[in-house]
Amino acid sequence: METAGVDLAAVAAWMDGQGLGSGPLEDAVLLAGGTQNILLKFSRSGRPYVLRRPPPHLRANSNETMRREARVLAAIAGTDVPHPGLIAACGDETVIGAAFYLMEPIDGFNPTTGLPPLHAGSEAIRHRMGLSLVEGIAALGALDYRALGLEGFGKPDNYLERQVARWKAQLDSYAEFDGWTGPAEIPGVDKVAAWLDAHRPSSFQPGIIHGDYHLANVMYRHDSGDLAAIVDWELTTIGDPLLDLGWLMATWPEGETPAPGAVGVQPWTGFPTADELVEHYRPRTTRDLSTLDWYAVLACYKLGIILEGTHARACAGRAPKATGDRLHATTLGLFQRALRWIG
Repeated sequence: METAGVDLAAVAAWMDGQGLGSGPLEDAVLLAGGTQNILLKFSRSGRPYVLRRPPPHLRANSNETMRREARVLAAIAGTDVPHPGLIAACGDETVIGAAFYLMEPIDGFNPTTGLPPLHAGSEAIRHRMGLSLVEGIAALGALDYRALGLEGFGKPDNYLERQVARWKAQLDSYAEFDGWTGPAEIPGVDKVAAWLDAHRPSSFQPGIIHGDYHLANVMYRHDSGDLAAIVDWELTTIGDPLLDLGWLMATWPEGETPAPGAVGVQPWTGFPTADELVEHYRPRTTRDLSTLDWYAVLACYKLGIILEGTHARACAGRAPKATGDRLHATTLGLFQRALRWIG
């Protein structure tokens, strides 16, 4: 039996070898998520599980991404970073056609799909939601990645120096998609890149980064404004944790200006401002925040280029046009924000 591209019998046989229950997988249901990855919840021997695997049409790095996600979740087990509990991982792609892992279900909700009555009815709880969001990455950035066995998980040497060229190459690669309108459609892409190269911090303190940290990639507890878990660890690596804080700034509403990370979160009144987020982070880190604007601009640059990839694929008929148009508009907004910040 197959559900959402997952061979349940094959998973059950693999679980037998891991000593994870017995008998068939029951009550299998596909969970909605913010990514194209597949999340399948089921139970076995009375215990609930969530299976995570790449989308049916694998990209070149899909399996390695799953293995990396599982590795970092295993490493941060027992820390004070809210995260899904890893149960077991299967890096062998032949079992179901892709690498996958099993994790504990999260008792929580994502705020971009709607706030429950408790949160929708309290500005104080919404304020707490913003503060706990900062506490999540502060706790993550404070971890000693070497002590957690993550030596070699990323390449911290020259991490900041590589960023602009790395993402410029990604943008250039979209030329392979027929019909893509090209970088000329993105205002200030060269100006932002030049500013980033000219103002790059001279040094940084390496640590674990989530890599795509915003409201769509966390879940909150039902009974408070605290985080239940940070999810979607696809871009995690060893780098500069201040980029996670810059990512929050890039995706946070600015006055009346909406931002991609907060889309769908209503009501917004009560949430902290971006400046409040930074001030809440400051006493929770040993890192120098004097160049934080650089990280926020880099986040706009990087995220904008990542989202433009879907637009490029849509131009070539490989992604829905409506999705491509929406994400292209977001890319333009991110670069306009970066241009305002650099003056």
